[in-house]
Amino acid sequence: MTDIHPHLPPEWAPQAALWAGWPRLAEEWGGDLTAARSEIAGFIRKAASFVPVKIACGSREAAASARLATGGAGEIVEIPTGDIWLRDTGPVVTGTGASRQAQVFRFNGWGGKYLMEGDTETAGEVARVESLPARRHSLILEGGGIDADGEGRLLTTRQCLLNPNRNPQLSQAEIEASLTAALGVDEFIWLGDGLMNDHTDGHVDNIARFIAPGHVLCQHPADRNDPNAETLQEIERTLVSHGLMVSSIPSPGLVHFGDGVPVPASHMNFTITNRAVLVPVYEDRFSAVALSDLKALFPGREVIGLPARAILAGGGSFHCMTREIPA
Repeated sequence: MTDIHPHLPPEWAPQAALWAGWPRLAEEWGGDLTAARSEIAGFIRKAASFVPVKIACGSREAAASARLATGGAGEIVEIPTGDIWLRDTGPVVTGTGASRQAQVFRFNGWGGKYLMEGDTETAGEVARVESLPARRHSLILEGGGIDADGEGRLLTTRQCLLNPNRNPQLSQAEIEASLTAALGVDEFIWLGDGLMNDHTDGHVDNIARFIAPGHVLCQHPADRNDPNAETLQEIERTLVSHGLMVSSIPSPGLVHFGDGVPVPASHMNFTITNRAVLVPVYEDRFSAVALSDLKALFPGREVIGLPARAILAGGGSFHCMTREIPA
């Protein structure tokens, strides 16, 4: 089955389900899964009051621990997964209703950096569980590397999509043509670099997100010590230059794990679902302002801040670990 005119719904469109990953590889979490599982369970319990949640568990032990930690808030689904990052390993679902189709792209461990058994099978398995026809593509692509507004516009970064560790044989024009064919997008907004020390090579869902057609949200530097100040300012300038409506919220500023080395903490890594926006929180000062700003930007949705430092220690946050299924 081929979707002749694919359409990629925006994340704020009605959702039938929200998939969330469950951590099972202790070595990916400093040898201890406890803190990450606690934060993810809190996220799942909150999300489940807005949308049916399916928890992707890559082992029997993971399934048992998820069942215990979430208290039945989500449906446990045992499928092959390396770790929790379903935004990147899961399918990109186009269409709505009977026209839905799972677009399954190739996954190479973020440019060969993190190769985990099961990750290359996850997208096809999610499609199978959702009874969605799967259309496979030769393009290497992670879902966190793109963001769309439902009206043909797509945000991405050169640091990720044009990285020689992904599709070295393809030009920018060829990558755009592949995305147009697979997702129906036709206007590309290319940003430069992502956040400092982001092992995904600058995923766009950490720096800029559409929140309405033609309306994009980014971050401004939290203070003088923001390690990403110049990058954030350049992102905002680029977005404005494309004629988009641009809003911004403060970044979390300098976040580190005791060694002073900045980690890619971002308020942009929120998950939008039915009637709610779930926002990762890493500190108290700047997050309070960001949450207040987001409440004004998402009328009709509950904006909820939840702790995410332990999840960030594994390399990402709420958006990275979830994948919505359009209604």
